[in-house]
Amino acid sequence: MKHFSDLTPAASRVLDVAERLIARRGYNGFSYEDIARQIGIRKPSIHHHFATKAELVAVLAQRYTHRFRSALLEIDGRHGQASARLRAYAALFEQTYRRDGELCVCGILGAEAESLPTPAADEVARFFRVNLDWLTATFAAGAEAGELRLPRPAAAHAQACLALLEGAMVVGRGLGTGGTASAALTPAALAAAYLEPLASAPAAA
Repeated sequence: MKHFSDLTPAASRVLDVAERLIARRGYNGFSYEDIARQIGIRKPSIHHHFATKAELVAVLAQRYTHRFRSALLEIDGRHGQASARLRAYAALFEQTYRRDGELCVCGILGAEAESLPTPAADEVARFFRVNLDWLTATFAAGAEAGELRLPRPAAAHAQACLALLEGAMVVGRGLGTGGTASAALTPAALAAAYLEPLASAPAAA
């Protein structure tokens, strides 16, 4: 399989359009014809870059995971306290959803995992492992520092937090609120509500 870092600008443009389509429609809701129409090229040009839809989506998920991992590293560098890092993490989902109700690309692909080709499904699973590992380490660090009181293992809180954020986007989409969900239903608001009872010290500004 190709690596996203080796792609030409034209191939990256194909991925950009596919990413937006998936965020709105999922894996089974777009075709090469949709991409070709939006870019203004012919379908054979897309096949030149990605022989199959399965390859395209696998490389897209690979790139998406890399970008998310880079965002996590940036959060770690900017915020000292675990609670601040977790709020910044929730803001990543908030920013995505505010773009006209788009869902997390790997979140929507995860809902279709049983129908995904194996390479794509493997890359989606890697996205969730990267996020759960980071969340587990962050919750554990907060507990060790005495900043967070965790009634359950850090890994359980990591799973709950990720499910809450992905679920907030899906519920908002289901309610038809687009990117204008009520304040109580946004990913950031739900994350704050989840973290508040766990805090054992005032949150960092």
